[in-house]
Amino acid sequence: MTYRQARPWAVAIKEEILERRMPPWGAVDGFGDFRNDEALTEAELEIVAAWAEGGAPEGDPALLPPVLDFTKTAAPASPPSGPELVVNGRLELKRAIQLVAIRPAQVPAGASLQVVARRPDGGVEPLLWLYNYQPRFARSYVYREPVSFPAGTVVEVLPTNAGTVALIWSPQ
Repeated sequence: MTYRQARPWAVAIKEEILERRMPPWGAVDGFGDFRNDEALTEAELEIVAAWAEGGAPEGDPALLPPVLDFTKTAAPASPPSGPELVVNGRLELKRAIQLVAIRPAQVPAGASLQVVARRPDGGVEPLLWLYNYQPRFARSYVYREPVSFPAGTVVEVLPTNAGTVALIWSPQ
């Protein structure tokens, strides 16, 4: 919450963000374009790393944002709604859909998995890659724009025994 609290943890903070353990996002960058992505950008990672490597100096207090009031609770963001298809290993789409989001349904702690879509024309689209999944940070991964798939598309979870995901979709 404060510089005095954070300063002794500068090296640990740098390690946590560079290993992408913090903030707890869970999805590997480059698999899907998500509107609720909380991962730090490369520029943000470089700023924090440079701060830690430079002795973690305190910045200008006049530039600090307002102190957050944690006594007030904000309404949680509502998860996307719509019909769901559960993928346990492999699922062939029987109709055309627009994929709105993916939600880990049953993924054990520490598991890593990839979700890909194999289109009937032979194209393969990466949808989500979870690395060292932590259920306590569970969320729906909401696409910036819905992704359209024709009937006959095969959605796979790899490796096939890594867990199940739910596809939140709408008809095309």
